[in-house]
Amino acid sequence: MKYAPKILTPYVSARHYFGSEQRRHREVAKLSLVQLADIVNSSKSNLARVETAELMPPPELPAALDAAFGTGEHFHGLYQLARKEIHPDQFRRYMDFESGADVIEDFATNVVPGLLQTKAYAQAFFSCAPGVTPELVEERVQARLSRQDRLWSAEPPRYSAILDEAILHRPVGGHQVMHGQLSTLLALVDTPHTMIQILPFAHGGYALMEGPLKLLTLADGRQVAYEEGRMSGDLLEVRADVAQRRATYDSLRAYALPPRDSASLIRNLMERYEQCVPAST
Repeated sequence: MKYAPKILTPYVSARHYFGSEQRRHREVAKLSLVQLADIVNSSKSNLARVETAELMPPPELPAALDAAFGTGEHFHGLYQLARKEIHPDQFRRYMDFESGADVIEDFATNVVPGLLQTKAYAQAFFSCAPGVTPELVEERVQARLSRQDRLWSAEPPRYSAILDEAILHRPVGGHQVMHGQLSTLLALVDTPHTMIQILPFAHGGYALMEGPLKLLTLADGRQVAYEEGRMSGDLLEVRADVAQRRATYDSLRAYALPPRDSASLIRNLMERYEQCVPAST
């Protein structure tokens, strides 16, 4: 029986359009999925699922497709739209602000902020949800990692984070994953454009125990805040609302450990996790 390609629906979403454009350019170039997979260093199954919008394009695929088809930044542009569709509307608007912010400030209570997560930590975190499929986990991981590009760009924003000490003690993904995650945090504690401080257990209770907070300073000087909940979040743009969250954030920064002491705490916990990692055989 002759194989019949699945009918595509390009105008349902940007992700569907990305897949249909991949197939269109592939067919114009007279390439099979196997041949294209070899060119872009992917797998046939992944490319097939991208074409049918069953899989979010991996971050490295758009550039590889543009290079393969000579399409400039066509697939790069489609990917920028498609990756935002993974997130709820309010967070999507927050992402638009974040992508152009000059200053990003995070406060986190129980989980390493998304901009700082390693791939292994993100995979373990998203896998905790009941009934989640491996495909959905991978899609969410890719979306999260794609947000980190700005931190490593030629002109990164100034980024600072205050982390509740509890985050360091919760072994998300196990001791080996946490060792790698803490190593990443340690490298970013005090650099020309990043700063991480730990709010210690010794401080006791504080105003933001119920949930994380993000503050952005935009290029035009405006500030916005984003309060995260378990299933949704609130984007705050009214000056008085943002100022109130700013005051709370600044008070917590005053109570947090300075970078040097934060680094010492992270390093000590890394050693504890390292002792729990089984030796390779």
